[in-house]
Order: sequence, then structure tokens, then C-alpha cells
Amino acid sequence: MSILTILLIGIVALEHIYFLILEMFFWTTPKGIKAFGLKSKQFAEDTKVLAANQGLYNGFLALGLIFSVIEKDLRYAVFFLFCVTIAGIFGAFSTKQIKLFYIQAIPAILALMSCIL
Repeated sequence: MSILTILLIGIVALEHIYFLILEMFFWTTPKGIKAFGLKSKQFAEDTKVLAANQGLYNGFLALGLIFSVIEKDLRYAVFFLFCVTIAGIFGAFSTKQIKLFYIQAIPAILALMSCIL
């Protein structure tokens, strides 16, 4: 695993740790509401359990990527980066917010390309 690959995987993992924190702990705060473009504080309160679940999944993605670096195993990295890429594509498509593609999928695609090349 090259230093560039490790760095790119690290960036994607850090993003997902940040998503975990936002979704699990800050969903109902002004920062969380703004970050996710939620329509109201009440909506945030009503959906906080769903957001926490979503945050946990982001944490699993981050842990998988960190594990791949520790084990120096590109197979794990490719698997988790592919999962992140699909999640970014689906998120952008389902929410009609292209910024999700740029924030989540593009870094994963770059890391994936680094793993494959």
C-alpha cells in the first residue's frame, strides 16, 4: 500500500468518523441541522434515532477502512471504498443533492483508483 493510498483512505475514514459524530451526537443541534439541510429542529428531533443509526453505519465504514490500512490489505480497502462510493452515489441521487457525490463519493473514487493502479 503506497503512502498516497494510505493518505486517501485516511481522508475517507476521517470523513466518515466526522459523519458519525454529526449524525449520532449533533443531529439536533444548529450545526447538525445546517450540515444536513434539515427543515426544522422538530424534524431533527423526530428523526434523531434514524440519524444515529445512520451515523453508526458510517462508523463501520470508517473502521473497515482503518482495518484495511492496519492489515495492509487492499482487498478490504477496495470493498469498503466501493461501499462508500455506492453510498455517495445513492445519497446524491436520492436526496437530489449533488454535493453529497462530491463530498462522499469523489474522495472514495480517488482512493479506489489509488488502490487499483
